[in-house]
Amino acid sequence: MKIKSFFLSLLVVFLLVSPALAQRKDILGVGLVDSAATKAGYERATDTTLAETIGVAVKGALSMVGVVFLVLMVYAGYLWMTARGEEETIKKAQKIIISSIIGLVIVLASYSITNFVVLAILSRTASGSV
Repeated sequence: MKIKSFFLSLLVVFLLVSPALAQRKDILGVGLVDSAATKAGYERATDTTLAETIGVAVKGALSMVGVVFLVLMVYAGYLWMTARGEEETIKKAQKIIISSIIGLVIVLASYSITNFVVLAILSRTASGSV
């Protein structure tokens, strides 16, 4: 059981870190692509700011939350369909479904509130400094 949890956590860390690694220059041949694009007449990609990088990380994390939600729902549905009328297994599946929905609602609500607050603060400070 410990080996499964170790590999699962290693997979989650890899999936969370891989978008950030893909954004770095000269990793995975990005420098070669930039030089080929320049030779072909396309503009060179601009550097990203810290806010954009954080945005990419948040989008990746939210995508992972969606994947985890989907996996939990499929697992709970499988448990429920294979329960064969056993009340304990059905209750376990229902608990997983309810918990995953509550978790998804909490994550989406926190993202929405944070997005609203940050945009409100930025609009007030940007208009005050101009």
